Amino acid sequence: MRAAISHKFGRDYGLGTQPWMENPVYPGKFVGNPSLWVTVSQYMISLRRRKVHSGETVTSARAMDEPTLKELWVFNCAAERNEDVRISRKRKAEHPEDWGGFLIRMMLYLLYLVSFLCLLRFDEALRITWHDVSFQVKDPLLKGHWIDATRKIFNQGIFKGSDFRVRLMLPFRKTHQHGGIAPFHFYADIHKPWMCPIRAFAIIWWLLASQNNEHLDGYVFRKKVGSDGSSESFLECFRNNLLDIGVDPRPYGTHSIRRGGCQYLAMVLRRPFRNICLHMEGGEGGGMGRELRQPNPFVEREDYFNPNRPRHDPCPTCGRTCACA
Repeated sequence: MRAAISHKFGRDYGLGTQPWMENPVYPGKFVGNPSLWVTVSQYMISLRRRKVHSGETVTSARAMDEPTLKELWVFNCAAERNEDVRISRKRKAEHPEDWGGFLIRMMLYLLYLVSFLCLLRFDEALRITWHDVSFQVKDPLLKGHWIDATRKIFNQGIFKGSDFRVRLMLPFRKTHQHGGIAPFHFYADIHKPWMCPIRAFAIIWWLLASQNNEHLDGYVFRKKVGSDGSSESFLECFRNNLLDIGVDPRPYGTHSIRRGGCQYLAMVLRRPFRNICLHMEGGEGGGMGRELRQPNPFVEREDYFNPNRPRHDPCPTCGRTCACA
């Protein structure tokens, strides 16, 4: 809320980003942004502290982790596939566990996974359209080259699951509001299906295609075909989904997934912090990523999630060639 007020005063009223203070030249006249007044800052800090002391749970205090994602994946995959049956409001009130069908649950899981791996805010992920998603397959003639997968290629059935990847072009990010965002590339993970974006994208694509939507367009994450969802509605579904697996949803918020993804890349996949900053900022780097950018990065962005990417030079101490060496 304070950020919105600061933006209103700074942009719409042209008061800038300087703290609110009395003009030393003209006593009695104040300049700057009232929302950035030192007294307001002190109040906001003390307010957060008093809320915690009173027992109130801070939103997004807990980060999402891989075991919780696995539980959500197992539960959502086991949901009954009854997309043709409409659930009445009365039944939803009497049976809260029927808040969503199989398509909604799998769409939610894809939202979790993309936000988790790409370190996206919910508002950024909800703007993804099918136009931004490309299914690609290994070129059988040229090694190391990928081509867009067409319906004819799918029908041939000569490719394995590991021969496919998804190319995601984000239309918007908070740090890149005018485009210029480097693409993300996802590869199949046969050992951890709950962490495989290829499988999640394919399930949603197949379910929508089975509903005679041959030319997919519009938003990927939507409650109904042809309409987009709001961040608040998906947050409600996210918390209902956590209740399904017996997890208290109160400490979780929309930022929990982005925070958990950052910890997953650093602690589980052992990605160097420089690569995480560049990955998070969309390739070119903004903020911390700009300071850590170098001409020759440790790994090409296209191979960031590639399980078959070339190994690093051997570590002179332990001899390992993995990313964490």
